[in-house]
Amino acid sequence: MTAIHIVNGAGQVGTTVAEQLAAAGYQVRVLTRSGSGPEHPLIERRKVDVSKPAELAAAFEGAVAVYHCIHGSAYTAKAWRAELPGAEQAVLAAAGKVGAVVVFPESLYSYGEVDGPMTEDTPRSATRGKLGVRTELLRAREESETNTVSVAASDFFGPHVMMSHAGERMVPTVLAGKKMRVIGSLDQPHSFTFVPDLAAAMIAAAQNPALWNGFYHAPTSAPVTQRQLIEAYAAAGGVPAPKMSAIPVWVLKATGIFSVDARELAETAYQFSRPFVVDSARSEQVLGLRPTPFETAVKTTVDWWRARQD
Repeated sequence: MTAIHIVNGAGQVGTTVAEQLAAAGYQVRVLTRSGSGPEHPLIERRKVDVSKPAELAAAFEGAVAVYHCIHGSAYTAKAWRAELPGAEQAVLAAAGKVGAVVVFPESLYSYGEVDGPMTEDTPRSATRGKLGVRTELLRAREESETNTVSVAASDFFGPHVMMSHAGERMVPTVLAGKKMRVIGSLDQPHSFTFVPDLAAAMIAAAQNPALWNGFYHAPTSAPVTQRQLIEAYAAAGGVPAPKMSAIPVWVLKATGIFSVDARELAETAYQFSRPFVVDSARSEQVLGLRPTPFETAVKTTVDWWRARQD
């Protein structure tokens, strides 16, 4: 029987993982509620709700690895707690029955607010809101009898990246020459992870049983400020750097009294109002990977957006 790599979800991470696997010659099965996903001769797309255990047995047949790349229906702790734990438990149970490892893309939320760069040894013990949900999910994976891998990344940028501070909130605005408003500060150092580097790390970890049941950082370049990222996008796009301003955290908190979206953004705005730096050196060593050079990653991102707009 041909070994199958399962990818749950066809968003920015799931699509990138599926494309990299197919490009490497692996047979891939993408599961989404709509049956959507990237097109490739080695990619099979199936309409499956991975939160429903009854639908997973047939979908996981022949699987050697499952890349669980789904997210909540809303950017709120309420939605995450209602949807994500059950889906992860269903996937872990089904994967365990066929002996497949489950690989999760993870955020840095469980670290909470820290002083200094985040390493794999930094305590992951945040308890409030969305941060606490991520801590709970990590703990449940550790307690599972199914083999797992979690690969944490900072804010995404790159092809297919839409809902992100460095994605559709930034790139189209910069290319259009419009004023760019960011959250927190323009001049605090912040780590950004190129999504193809996250996908490569997830695939590498899945293929090495010695790395299973571990927590790793996706290869991530040296931090830049939001101002520097905006200027880099502009340079790559051959346009002048736009006017810029920052929305202070206190404004988001005040607006959050009336706006759910503002309130949810305010909860994690500390990441942009103070240094937010991830150290991926140790994980890079064990994974045998390095981050894509920043300038190359930025140009690839801009080129993807330009092609999408044509």
